[in-house]
Order: sequence, then structure tokens, then C-alpha cells
Amino acid sequence: MATTDRQATTLALAHALSAAERGLAVIPLSRTKLPALRSPHRDDPSAPPCHGECGRLGHGVYDAATDAARIRELFAAAPWATGYGIACGLPPHHLIGIDLDTKSDTDSSAALRELALRHLFTIPDTVVVLTPSGGRHLWLSGPPAVVVPNSAGRLAPGIDIRGAGGYLVGPGSRTDHGTYTTAPGTAHLAPATCPPALLRLLLPPPRSHHPTPSSTGGHGQGLVQFVLAAHEGQRNTRLFWAACRAYEDGIGPALVDPLVDAALNTGLSEREARATIASAARMTGHRP
Repeated sequence: MATTDRQATTLALAHALSAAERGLAVIPLSRTKLPALRSPHRDDPSAPPCHGECGRLGHGVYDAATDAARIRELFAAAPWATGYGIACGLPPHHLIGIDLDTKSDTDSSAALRELALRHLFTIPDTVVVLTPSGGRHLWLSGPPAVVVPNSAGRLAPGIDIRGAGGYLVGPGSRTDHGTYTTAPGTAHLAPATCPPALLRLLLPPPRSHHPTPSSTGGHGQGLVQFVLAAHEGQRNTRLFWAACRAYEDGIGPALVDPLVDAALNTGLSEREARATIASAARMTGHRP
């Protein structure tokens, strides 16, 4: 088993280095598809948001690198890694991932075709990665000045979007459920430009601005920033923690809308965000 794991790590590193040569920033992943290196701040929920400024490893997608020496350092610190993640939203490709899931009862591929017919766009030939569950990841390239947020099911049921702050499991990665592979005939392709009509659908609609009330002071602003800094895997946890602190400090009601806006920017839906905040209110003995 140990030999198999070492082989998987060696292969994952080789695939990660190959991806980096194409300008794709990578991080090591565990068999669960999560970043292999844990956050150095995990035991201190009150720690200010850190995207690696502390100099230590373990900041998820913010560790992503294209430098071969840095990638080897990341994998050396995570010898249990069996895969790698590709950071989205970074130059030169500004990668956008269209994740067509098969776990729901809906046909995500059919849903994407319907969207294409309705909004008059076609998906160009591009890199397609096949997932162990039978799903597909389509790689597209976005414009440098546009930040595409992560989302789950917002475009259509069964379609998740990986944008800025998110990552895609790279082909060649081995997980508990199998290996990710590149679809035949697409490995040599570069991520195709995202059709403008599709790009418009991926961007969140303009929302009314709810400025953080001045009565909440700097602490309220800090809680909002704490939520904004969350990446995938942390979003609900950070939102719940921030909402609990807000209610405990007596600024919960005033901070609900700013926290919801911050959560939406990280990729959570409004329903998820409000449910999490309501749970925090109940947990702290307040009425949602």
C-alpha cells in the first residue's frame, strides 16, 4: 500500500509539473480531492485572513505555483498527495471550469446544451477532463479583467462553476473513487475562450449594495473581510463563525446583509448564506 501511494504521489507530481509547464498553477491534493496541506491557522479561528503572507504552507489554492522548485517543495511537504489541483482565475489562462456533475437526477450536459440554444452560444473545442463518477470538466479561458465567482447549481442544476479562488482536479490525479483523465483528442488543446454569452451567465447579477453600517465599527468590517477571504471548503465555516461573533457582540442584525453579500462573493447561494446566519443566531440565543 505504501509503495502504491508513493507511486501515486510521484505520478501526481509529474502531472503537476507538466501542467505548470503550460502555465497552470498547481497545488497537491489528497485522495479526498482537498488540498493535501492543512492550514497552519486551523487551530486559531480568530486569526486574521491569510493568503500565505505568513510564509508557511497550507493556504490551499493560494499556495498554487508554476515554479517547478516551489511545486516540488509543496509535494515534499505532502508525501501523501495523490493528485493535484489547478487554480482557476490566474494568468495566463484565467481558467474557468465548467463542472458537469452526474450525482444529481438532472442531465447536466443536456442542461448546458439547452442554455447554449437559448442564449445562442456554442462550446468551443477545449480541454475536457473525465471524472471517476462519469462527469466532465470543461476548461475555458476568461478575460483578464473579469472575476468569475465559484458557484454550485446557479447556472443550472448539476452544473458547478470553478472560478477565482477555486480549483479543478487535474488529469492524472488519483482519488478514492478513481483517476481523472483527459478526454481523447483534447489533451493537446489549450483552454478555449469562454463565449461572451456564456460569460455573462457566469457573472452574478448586480446586487443592491448594503454598506456595513458605521455603527458596527471596524470589528464588523473585519468579520465581513474574514468571510470574503474564504475559499472552497471554508465558506460556510467562516460565515458561521463570523455570524456568531457578530451576534455575540450585539451587531448581528446590522451585519446580516453585509455578511450575505460577502458569502455570495465567495460562491455560496443566498439561501445557503441566510440559513447559515440564522443557525448562528439560534446558536447564540438570538432570534434570526
